[in-house]
Amino acid sequence: MPSLKDDAALLAECRARSIDLLKRNSTPAGVLASSPNSRAERRGYTAVFGRDAAICALGMAVSGDTELERAAATGLETLAAHQAPNGQVPKFVDVEGRDADFWYLGCIDSTLWWLIALEHLDRAGLARGMLRRLRPRVVLAVRWLLAQEHQRFHLLQQNEASDWADIMPRSGFVLYTNALWYRVKRLFDLPCAEETRASFNRLFHPFSAALPEYRRARLLCDYALRKAKNRDLFLSFVNFSFFGEEGDVLGNLLAILTGAASRSASRLVLDALLAAGVHEPYPVRAVVKPILRTSMLWRPYMARHRQNFAWQYHNGGVWPMVGAFWVIALARSGRAALARAELVKLARACAVNGWRFPEWLHGRTLRPRGMPGQSWSAAGFLLAEHVVRGGEDPLAAATRPLPRGMEFA
Repeated sequence: MPSLKDDAALLAECRARSIDLLKRNSTPAGVLASSPNSRAERRGYTAVFGRDAAICALGMAVSGDTELERAAATGLETLAAHQAPNGQVPKFVDVEGRDADFWYLGCIDSTLWWLIALEHLDRAGLARGMLRRLRPRVVLAVRWLLAQEHQRFHLLQQNEASDWADIMPRSGFVLYTNALWYRVKRLFDLPCAEETRASFNRLFHPFSAALPEYRRARLLCDYALRKAKNRDLFLSFVNFSFFGEEGDVLGNLLAILTGAASRSASRLVLDALLAAGVHEPYPVRAVVKPILRTSMLWRPYMARHRQNFAWQYHNGGVWPMVGAFWVIALARSGRAALARAELVKLARACAVNGWRFPEWLHGRTLRPRGMPGQSWSAAGFLLAEHVVRGGEDPLAAATRPLPRGMEFA
């Protein structure tokens, strides 16, 4: 069994290699999603992605490396320059072609992550005045999101395959998206934040709350109450007459980290994920129970590139980036020893095949898949290590008064 000294050496090496990878993947336009190679170029990974750049910015901001700290805001600036006239932040920007891509059905989470990262870098003094300078773009982004909000639930609505799990059938009200939305509302002092949180808990975890009075909400909850089997986790999405109970690990973790979930629900979620073994042998699998081809939720597009079969990609693959949020959630819940042990396992996942920093690994064979040299795998490790060492978690930092002229309420 490796000793504590061996573990410390592994963590130190993973930290150094993470910093090095992020520097190598950095361009004048921002951090690329993965290291450049012919396959990455064919699949569009040599671009600045909205969600990737934002998560990388959070990790770079706490890296302790001055070069990365200075570069943290670069990708956010590139995304802002290619923002749509209606306020939507692109899914990605093709650095060479200078072309912005907005996905098939509207990539809703890039805008959310962009706002979160921009506010955090401004708070940390690393945004070079971007938050105030980009105020018109921030206002546009917020207005675009508000246009997607249900007027009674105060939750964002979306179609299938339009967030980070971009070939998964989550639609309607989606857990992952609305956990981020609650955080954005708190950070930018947007109206009805507490109504958003109340609806979040009623719809995604109706098992622990009284049925809402609003009859349309009651109907959505009633379907889940009659049919759902796993009642410890938040539902991955809720639609008119169907819902997801595959156990979206990232969505559940973000529910905890953004404060959308209550303290008691947070304990239930972590205990349920531990019992499901999503962290074995590496943290963590993307879902507790994959959607099978025989399920009513299966969609033909999930077989695109033979990618989203059971135990693969978003449908049960092991994601080091998600593992970082798992480690942070453990640390935040007071499980310090377990958080450090999981951080060591996260470093081992990054180290597979000669420090591949994989995008994801097969959930059963553990074979590295996706693109190697994944930037947010490295940035996620830096962020998790920072929190385990006692640093501030960007998703938990107390809200603050916005700069003058930035009020939205």
